[in-house]
Amino acid sequence: MGDTETDPCVAVARDILRANDRGGYTVPTDRLYPFQWNWDSCFVAMGWATFDERRAWRELGLLLESQWDDGMVPSVIFHAPSDDYFPGPAVYAVPRTPPTSGTCNPPVLTTAVRRLHDTAGDPAAAADQLAAWFPKLVVNHRWWRRARDPHGIGLVATLHPWETGMDNSPAWDAALARVPTDTETVIRRRDTSHVDPAMRPHAEDYQRFIHLVDRYRGVGWDAARTYAVAPFRVADVGTNAILLRAEHDLLALAERYGSEADRAEIAGRIAALQAGVSRLWDAERGIFTSYDLIADAPIPASTCAGFLPLFAHAASPEQVASLAETIREWSRRAPWPVASAEPGGASFEQRRYWRGPVWAVVNWMIAEGLIGQGEAELGAMVRARTRRMIADAGFSEYFDPLTGAGLGGERFSWTAAIYLLV
Repeated sequence: MGDTETDPCVAVARDILRANDRGGYTVPTDRLYPFQWNWDSCFVAMGWATFDERRAWRELGLLLESQWDDGMVPSVIFHAPSDDYFPGPAVYAVPRTPPTSGTCNPPVLTTAVRRLHDTAGDPAAAADQLAAWFPKLVVNHRWWRRARDPHGIGLVATLHPWETGMDNSPAWDAALARVPTDTETVIRRRDTSHVDPAMRPHAEDYQRFIHLVDRYRGVGWDAARTYAVAPFRVADVGTNAILLRAEHDLLALAERYGSEADRAEIAGRIAALQAGVSRLWDAERGIFTSYDLIADAPIPASTCAGFLPLFAHAASPEQVASLAETIREWSRRAPWPVASAEPGGASFEQRRYWRGPVWAVVNWMIAEGLIGQGEAELGAMVRARTRRMIADAGFSEYFDPLTGAGLGGERFSWTAAIYLLV
């Protein structure tokens, strides 16, 4: 972490968080994303905690206030109206106040809560917060197992590309192609008026995205019915790895705030999820890959999500060595690591969202995993290159892996947060 007296970018990062603060929640960036996003807020809270601990707790508190009765924490909370983003609350039609999306996000929440707890300058206040929040976290983790692994295979499903956080990843090409392009909802995209369309998902992708929203809205966003009617159902390696890391973090919190029964339940989920993630290893590619649950087949796509089992400490020593070599090889082809899709691959697009660009939040998780699994030198390199990329190109939403140029939205909150963390 930097020092404001020696690194002016630290002060800029803090200013970005303050500027994007909307009174307790932080928008990802002005206009392009005018609401509260789940996993954005989790990374942002960790950034806030480096200089304003109370504000960090408030970020996550507002997120948890929108938790559904069944335990799900939604991907988007529409605290205030805005015409700058599509789809808005009317498209989801979730009868809550404030309204939310009906989709989820990768479950970074418990990891963020544990980090705030373990680094708290006021341990007593953190303990009071955790005593209130621990049951909510438990219910959320139970939701993942019940709603998204109903058959007990040890891997949770994502039912919409948006739920993976990596919307137009090449990993979803075949599975998404099965989704019809017809929609009940009139599509009025706002993103391409804020950002060059060459950096965003294609129009056809959005037709399929909205078809899924229409279908799930049609069954009232009921978890079991949504799973049953889903034409897109994948075991995303990124989501599963992040959930596995979160389960380990929940178990650590349960040592103080949970019961013996809680700890046994969490340990059982960890064992099942660890076994599930292990089955996603692709030795030939030297990376973990996702699984198409409808086609019942591995997804042959190498993406940055395939490195995230490192973040969960879920890779064997041999797999760690292979993943490290894959990262080094990718870095030889694209000098600003880690590209979101294999550099030079058939689906690689260096400027289009999750089909090539570098994302600081993913780099942070990969670096944390490398360092935690014995590849400290490589992890330090990823951190240093991430920090240099942001310092040189600005606090962009994502970055060109070949040139390091900033792409997408500007003055981006989670990029600022990651600068404060690396």
